[in-house]
Amino acid sequence: MVDDTLTEKIIGCAYRVYNTLGSGFLESVYKQAMAVELWKARLPFVVEAPIEVFYDGKIVGSFFADVIVQGKVILELKAVEEINRVHEIQLVNYLQATDTPTGLVINFGPKRLQVKRKFRDYAPLVKTSPGK
Repeated sequence: MVDDTLTEKIIGCAYRVYNTLGSGFLESVYKQAMAVELWKARLPFVVEAPIEVFYDGKIVGSFFADVIVQGKVILELKAVEEINRVHEIQLVNYLQATDTPTGLVINFGPKRLQVKRKFRDYAPLVKTSPGK
């Protein structure tokens, strides 16, 4: 289930960070600044949330998500020239591994703030009834 209100609040936090800091800092700086903005917005979050990947009942990998907000939205923060497809695929894999419904790739790039919303499950935008 998509929580547009929550993701819009998160995106608003990202714009406040970008408008204040601009581009050129390391990802870690933006991560801490996002933590400040999320806290100010009274959104519960975890920075560097540990995640384990299971295969056939065994742990086959572990990593840390940059930020998880309300247990519903994973933030993959970047400070690169452009968001690449590999960043989007990485986030979708995180969503699958954690059973989290929604994620945002947020890039504090040199040209502009970029945000890509990704979902764990594919949901068509327009539903049609059979036979139409």
